Amino acid sequence: MDDKLIIAGIEFKSRLWVGTGKYKDFEETKKAVEASGADVVTVAVRRVNITDKGKENLLDYIDPKKYKILPNTAGCYTAEDAIRTARLARTAGVSDMVKLEVIGDEKTLFPDNEALLEAAKVLVKEGFIVFPYTNDDPIMARKLQDIGCAAVMPLAAPIGSGLGIRNPYNLRIILETIKIPVVVDAGVGTASDAAIAMELGCDAVLMNTGIAGAKDPLKMAEAMKYAILAGRLAYKAGRMPMKLYASASTPLEGKIGG
Repeated sequence: MDDKLIIAGIEFKSRLWVGTGKYKDFEETKKAVEASGADVVTVAVRRVNITDKGKENLLDYIDPKKYKILPNTAGCYTAEDAIRTARLARTAGVSDMVKLEVIGDEKTLFPDNEALLEAAKVLVKEGFIVFPYTNDDPIMARKLQDIGCAAVMPLAAPIGSGLGIRNPYNLRIILETIKIPVVVDAGVGTASDAAIAMELGCDAVLMNTGIAGAKDPLKMAEAMKYAILAGRLAYKAGRMPMKLYASASTPLEGKIGG
């Protein structure tokens, strides 16, 4: 498909974005990323080494010349910590992009939207390309758009839950409410979940545990690649209307006999 995704002037080859946590080692991470066909790879700066070249570094396996590295502020519970983490990644020369997370609850890992908005305002002013992880709240999505975020990343379900798209209706309202891209983030458990997100009209899907937590991560990575392609193509095609009753596939006119 001639269907390019462009955000903040950056062209993305794939609408599947992948994380790098929860794999058994960096080698498996590399193979899963390759199988997914993704060109955006997000990395938790506080948990995975991408800044210290003196230690085993993920960037020795995931080539920044081949992939777009998206540092994230996973594990940050205050706006100050998230801002500091984003600055650390940029100072290390990783990227001007940041997936901004400010967690508000340790059990559910739901975002603290007040702190998220505060951190986003600061980072946007500092020239970061901000991708904020938020809940599926159309009002917050609009606020994040209005302060200059490059996209919004509403959750489909709690991080790592694999519950799939729990509230497609809120996602549809977000898609109707804002003009910047919508990237579903968190909760995708299998290929059908990814396809549904794309069929709704979302611009991309970011996932980690859905691939890394599968019995065979490499096969699941490939399955997700095709699910994203199929879901996007179905959205572009426009699905048939849903009807309560049956409708014959073949019209009666011109039938043989009778």
